[in-house]
Amino acid sequence: MNTIYTHVIIKSICSFQTGIGISANIFLLLLHICMAIQDCRVKPTELITCHLSLIHIVMLLIALNFVSPEFFELLNLQNKFKCKALFYIHRVMRGLSICSTCFLSVLQAVTISPSNDWLVKIKHILTNYIIHVLLFFWSLNLSFNSDVILYTVVYSNMSQRNLLSVSEYCSLAPRNSTVNKVFFTLALFRDVFFVGVMLLSSAYMVLLLFRHRRRSLHLHRTSLSPRSSPEQRATQTILLLVSCFVITYWMNLVISSFSTLLWMYNPVLLSVQKFVLNIYAAVCPVIQIAFHNRISDTVQNMYWKCHQLLTI
Repeated sequence: MNTIYTHVIIKSICSFQTGIGISANIFLLLLHICMAIQDCRVKPTELITCHLSLIHIVMLLIALNFVSPEFFELLNLQNKFKCKALFYIHRVMRGLSICSTCFLSVLQAVTISPSNDWLVKIKHILTNYIIHVLLFFWSLNLSFNSDVILYTVVYSNMSQRNLLSVSEYCSLAPRNSTVNKVFFTLALFRDVFFVGVMLLSSAYMVLLLFRHRRRSLHLHRTSLSPRSSPEQRATQTILLLVSCFVITYWMNLVISSFSTLLWMYNPVLLSVQKFVLNIYAAVCPVIQIAFHNRISDTVQNMYWKCHQLLTI
């Protein structure tokens, strides 16, 4: 009884988290579209942020299906196809989230770096070939997660011990050891590489911010609180995003490892894993809206315009 009660509470929290995350990501996406129309151009970081928001919207919509399967019953699709499609797309979106966050971190690190010849060339390549880089990320993750299509199955008998649960109705069947090792190695290499680059670029940005802070304090000793530049605020926002991502990534890794060791259907553990897995997708837009100067100003301007229209 306690397990069922706990499971219901966690499912309710997951549903609330998903609703907040979808709303925040849609709001952030619309804000960036409005800013792009206003400026008649799209900044590289804004394009990546829009891409990241779309990824997180899809991730959270699929999570909503896994939390509340009846939500998607109107699609009238076969359970087997639905399990394969949703789990595959979710895995692809998760990989794209890692790659896009890493790309955003690297681009910001290059943007705030002191100018020299090779950094100018790197910045030119990154900003002019963003679409190509994003297409590469898509092809990489579509191929690295293709094994999910073959090994995702539907089961109705909860006593089956040879299946690894990924939701209430979907599970992974045992895989050939060679195939399992190949895809596990590819996925592990992708995660280690992109998370490693993310951490290195973040450490580099922290070093640059520390140096800038010392220089500012030296030049403005009479000022008690020197105002941060837009570049500094953007960098601090991305550092906060990376920190949130890395923490939730390692938490999910620990829970996933524990779930794999159990190799059985545990509704409470499964719900906790889904909650942790979707923290970054839900929190990411909230951080960007709250800490980005330009987004905050745009939100305030929209609020005052609406307020003026209502008072007329």
